[in-house]
Amino acid sequence: MNSSKSNHSVWSRRGILRATAAAAVTVAASALLRPGWLHAAPRPPKPIGGFDAKAWIAQWKKYILDAQAHDRYCDKETGEELGWLVSPYLYGFYYGFMATQQPKWIDLMVDWSDAWTRRGQKEPDGYLGWPKADGASTEVVPHLLTDNILGEAMALRPAVLMAAEVLNSPSLKSKYGAKFKQYLDLSEQVFNKWDARYTWREIKAGGVWVVPEFGLSANGGKWDEGFANRKTSGFSLPDNKQNLLAQWLMAMADVTGKSIYRKRATQWWQVMKSRMRLREGKYYDWDYWCPAGPWDYKSNNEPRHWVGVHPNGGYYDIDLEGIVNAYDHKIVFEKTEIDRLIATNRDFMWNQQIQGAKFKRMDGGEPDKRWKDSPGVLWHALIPYDDKLRQIFEANHEPASWGGLAGTPWYVALAAGKLAPPKPVAG
Repeated sequence: MNSSKSNHSVWSRRGILRATAAAAVTVAASALLRPGWLHAAPRPPKPIGGFDAKAWIAQWKKYILDAQAHDRYCDKETGEELGWLVSPYLYGFYYGFMATQQPKWIDLMVDWSDAWTRRGQKEPDGYLGWPKADGASTEVVPHLLTDNILGEAMALRPAVLMAAEVLNSPSLKSKYGAKFKQYLDLSEQVFNKWDARYTWREIKAGGVWVVPEFGLSANGGKWDEGFANRKTSGFSLPDNKQNLLAQWLMAMADVTGKSIYRKRATQWWQVMKSRMRLREGKYYDWDYWCPAGPWDYKSNNEPRHWVGVHPNGGYYDIDLEGIVNAYDHKIVFEKTEIDRLIATNRDFMWNQQIQGAKFKRMDGGEPDKRWKDSPGVLWHALIPYDDKLRQIFEANHEPASWGGLAGTPWYVALAAGKLAPPKPVAG
């Protein structure tokens, strides 16, 4: 493909599901819904067959260089699109460096990270934001001019991971150290911003993040009237977004060594585990969204959002990434849960065909015509833990694709044993 525009110019914070239906759907296409690739696994997976790392990297390199020059989402996107459109490139640059050790990928990360971060504007509480009209990104919350915690966290996590590489390498630190210390500091400021806005809520099962129900006035000079109720209003984010935020927090915990980030991630994963239902003693399913507190109910006590298994399976691929991240950090989830999740994806959902693999809904429900080609997807986070899922991935992955932006160098680096857990940085 000569241009990436046709694949992802349609993306928006609400267009994610629509894009999957419009795209050519393969196993690899599920990566359209999961721009936050896992960092590492306890052991590098052994390639199964049909995997040529040099060929994959060559195809990927041409694709990502052409696409990033064409798209330049970093120059224009704000709000949640910082996550869905900017972070896939940032992960591509990060994993590109991990797979090749070539500094050009660090240079590209700096280019893109500077381009989006320097466009931040100071908001009434003194914190930087990247506000957008309808930035709350959910129809449940009234349309607001506001920034978005998910977009910011997703765009910052790759820079946090790269900071561990840069700041722990004398040669890289001399050239890039100041810049990545800046990104790390910004990530901490973003956490402090959303914490100060009361968007974190502790509940009986653990803790959740909520979408605030306030925004900026038309000229951006002050908060609207919803700001006064910020401690009790809001709308709990769905599971997939909670898992993406937890992964950002774990990256911050790994790199800074600060316990608050690990604590918050742990509290969410406790909630995540509590929502998982065991079927037939060996398979799991869970709902896309659940009410977490009084803010999630209408005045008549009905939930503010529908509750059930989402008919687009891509969301659950993101959930699995969070669950496996927790497992790798020895948090909340144990091998028993991982084995059951493997069984769910491999034994229940998969059609038992390597080439042209397809997956049904994890609850066995009928496909929704809007997403008839993606009721279920390969759960990529389980690839390092199961030979059959890895075989499916290698047989179906397209190195030069939107999903391959991060997925290709991630797998090459993982298979080569180059993804050690990030080390804390000094100072």
